[in-house]
Amino acid sequence: MAKAISPCIFCQIARSSNSTPLLHSDDKVVAFKDINPSAFRHYLIIPVEHIPTVNDLQRRNEDYTLVSHMINVGETLLRRDAPQSNQYRFGFHQPPFNSVDHLHLHCFALPFIPRWKQLKYMSLGPLGGFIEAEKLLEKIKPLSPIPP
Repeated sequence: MAKAISPCIFCQIARSSNSTPLLHSDDKVVAFKDINPSAFRHYLIIPVEHIPTVNDLQRRNEDYTLVSHMINVGETLLRRDAPQSNQYRFGFHQPPFNSVDHLHLHCFALPFIPRWKQLKYMSLGPLGGFIEAEKLLEKIKPLSPIPP
């Protein structure tokens, strides 16, 4: 008998807002609070479409536009919900350090709480770890100009 593939928890959240209260929802992404927050505010932005990890993104207009939109949604939510925070941070875990195989942007209004949690969100250089959202955008920026 074939083993059943377990459904992706983030796909379930993206398709049915009954399970998790959404902070934002549109045709491309949904946003919600991290179940185990690491900062003053800690939100996740996920694409509605199942994209496993940052390694599945390419130098394509669609991928660049999606990640840019994810960042914009995160910035808008944090400015709304944590205007007093003087530092925001946005990024992605890279395999094998991602906990869920569905692309998700971590959006933080700092400080980290408790402080040691910042260790989970450090770049490990060539080993991967955490990649800042802007660095990922540089990596996937299309070689040809993006149409207006």
